[in-house]
Amino acid sequence: MGTLCSFDQFANAVLEGACERVIVGDLYCDIPLGLYVIRGENVVLIGELDLERDELPPHLTHVSVAEIKRAQKAEREASDLKGSMRKRMEFLDLD
Repeated sequence: MGTLCSFDQFANAVLEGACERVIVGDLYCDIPLGLYVIRGENVVLIGELDLERDELPPHLTHVSVAEIKRAQKAEREASDLKGSMRKRMEFLDLD
């Protein structure tokens, strides 16, 4: 998210005050990125946010950058553990 400063015919864009919204479970955080130059080949969608409208579901809780990084790490470790358990059990034919 950010303020669109400039764009061209190739969809290259410059965002000012850009931030990345990270959502993990019921937690979210907006990580500030600053000025961002985006190549047009990476653009899928550009839209306008309605600042008057609350765009987040009410169950999400805003947390600090440090907390969201810890939650991302825990989620990644849980996913890695689940994947390694699947690999260990591949020899079982459960069908």
